Amino acid sequence: MPEAASVMRATIGDSEFDRDTAVTRRAPGVYDIDLSAGWTIISAVNGGYLLAVLGRALADALPHADPFTISAHYLTASQPGPAVIRTDVVRTGRTLSTGQASLFQYDEEGEEVERIRVLASYGDLGSLPDDVRTTAVPPVIPPMDQCFGPEDGPAPVDGSSAIADRLMLKLDPSTLGWALGAPSGKGEMRSWFGLADGRDADPFSLLLAVDALPPTAFEIGLKGWVPTVELTAHIRCRPAPGPLRVSITTRNLAGGFLEEDAEVWDSADRLVAQSRQLARVRLP
Repeated sequence: MPEAASVMRATIGDSEFDRDTAVTRRAPGVYDIDLSAGWTIISAVNGGYLLAVLGRALADALPHADPFTISAHYLTASQPGPAVIRTDVVRTGRTLSTGQASLFQYDEEGEEVERIRVLASYGDLGSLPDDVRTTAVPPVIPPMDQCFGPEDGPAPVDGSSAIADRLMLKLDPSTLGWALGAPSGKGEMRSWFGLADGRDADPFSLLLAVDALPPTAFEIGLKGWVPTVELTAHIRCRPAPGPLRVSITTRNLAGGFLEEDAEVWDSADRLVAQSRQLARVRLP
């Protein structure tokens, strides 16, 4: 994190995340972006960051500004560098509009390759009623000063996880057995979450939050990359200022695939985002 960021908090609309997810409209429904290497794990661009990038393109293309639900299929691994996004408006209504978008890059032969395709519905989160009836409860995570982040571990290999420098992650020690060579086997990951420059959360950074923690596969005792096959995120309301709490669980690993269910809670104890994804794992 740049030294200046520790002195002055970034604001929504004026932060590294906003700059790195900003798209440029080339023509109606067509957008250009240079995918930042700052949001990579090893050499692949993080799936939550990509979801936010396509989410911003659809917010421009559709008459509604806020993502309510967005489902993404990750077709090939995205790389840092130029990309083009093509959007289509599927339907527009008074309260919801639906669109689809695909992100493309070029391979070494100059052929266009589709990286990710999404279908999403957008609306106005500010217009939703305040009535909440739920049995969901916030995750129990120790105070932040009793949790641990990447900076508390050994120095990573250069370029192995650039995204960690852009996040504020403080993981629950009870889900960190994998880092000590003693995974719990429970398939759980819990953490305080924010952006490293202090920018508060908004609906687009929630799309990042649901896919930004270490994989639950680590606590099952597996290692290596866990690429997302499909991810569906639901944004339930605008988050209150302050750090988020993220809880991710998996209950079933079979045939080399597992599911991850994520919940994101804000500082006002509201469930602000949910997601489920199917991911592939490399078995020993």
